[in-house]
Amino acid sequence: MLCDKNIIKRYCELASINALSQYEKPVAEYIAAFAEQNKIPYSFDDSSTFTGSDTGNIILEVNGGGEKILLSHMDTARPTRNLNIIIDDEKISSDGNTVLGVDNRAGIAAILSAVESAISEPSSYDGFYAAFVTCEETTLAGSRYLKISENVKEGFIFDSYLRPGKLITSSFGAAGFRVKITGKAAHSGISPEKGINALSAAVKIIKEIPVGRVNRETTINIGKIAGGTAVNVVPEYVEFEGEVRSSGVARVEELIYEIEEKIKHGCDFFGCRYEFEFRWDFKPFKLPENAPIKNVAKKAVEEAELEYEELTSMGGSDANSLNERGIHALNFGIGAQNPHSNDEFIYLVDLQKSFEIAKNLVKK
Repeated sequence: MLCDKNIIKRYCELASINALSQYEKPVAEYIAAFAEQNKIPYSFDDSSTFTGSDTGNIILEVNGGGEKILLSHMDTARPTRNLNIIIDDEKISSDGNTVLGVDNRAGIAAILSAVESAISEPSSYDGFYAAFVTCEETTLAGSRYLKISENVKEGFIFDSYLRPGKLITSSFGAAGFRVKITGKAAHSGISPEKGINALSAAVKIIKEIPVGRVNRETTINIGKIAGGTAVNVVPEYVEFEGEVRSSGVARVEELIYEIEEKIKHGCDFFGCRYEFEFRWDFKPFKLPENAPIKNVAKKAVEEAELEYEELTSMGGSDANSLNERGIHALNFGIGAQNPHSNDEFIYLVDLQKSFEIAKNLVKK
């Protein structure tokens, strides 16, 4: 048997719940019902005050809690409304009209199934927490504002698109920036020389910013631009937004400084004013080579009869949030194939192995 029927059922129930970022309440209610049915203490934190979600993060205290936390997020990147699930001998997929929601309903299903195993035989499992957070797909804000016990020392995230056995032990950070350039409006036909063209300044600036893959460990992107009011008006306002990703905090901040300098010079050249905003979306992390959490993860993977492999990710996850808070955390592959697309699917064996890894992590 490739996968336990109960896990498949749980996954299908979760995947069928339509819940995007900030609208995770139906998934939280499903998890709360699971906890109540199994007499597991649970609580909601006050993270919704900061995230804008219609629910807080939900935290289950399993067998009295402990130093480990298993974590997954409740939102999907795209709607699963009207999902039609197809299951064959090898995999679970949709009919191709919607995303399947493997990211991250598979992670939730694996953790809840591990919780079920732990409470059915408490003498064989450690106490731990299971947390399910909001807004991962948009801001990572759910995990950033997660209220957890001070006893928690290690976090195990189930969210990577990689197949089970592969896991993220280091990740790049990403900082976003927003620029507003202000020139001077004028009629483009009657008196263009009286205007100051903010769009011309923006074009000059953007041409001087190296976008794409700067080197093996750095990327820069400008993803949004807007401005102007009419074709017969010299554009007075232009805004654009971008991001810098790299493996080190200092490198990201250095590039942000260089970008602002280019903006300043470009605006000075045209006589424009500018406003510049910079924010960290998530900071990079790299677990120490001798971090004990790696040994725990390796043992859990090998007991699931898989090969253990550590990797670095250019993307962020809730593991970035926990590591920034001083909690060693890593991110396990759950096997989301073609994530976020209508062609998304998951192999049955990967769903089963994710459950086995989660269960192994909390075994005594």
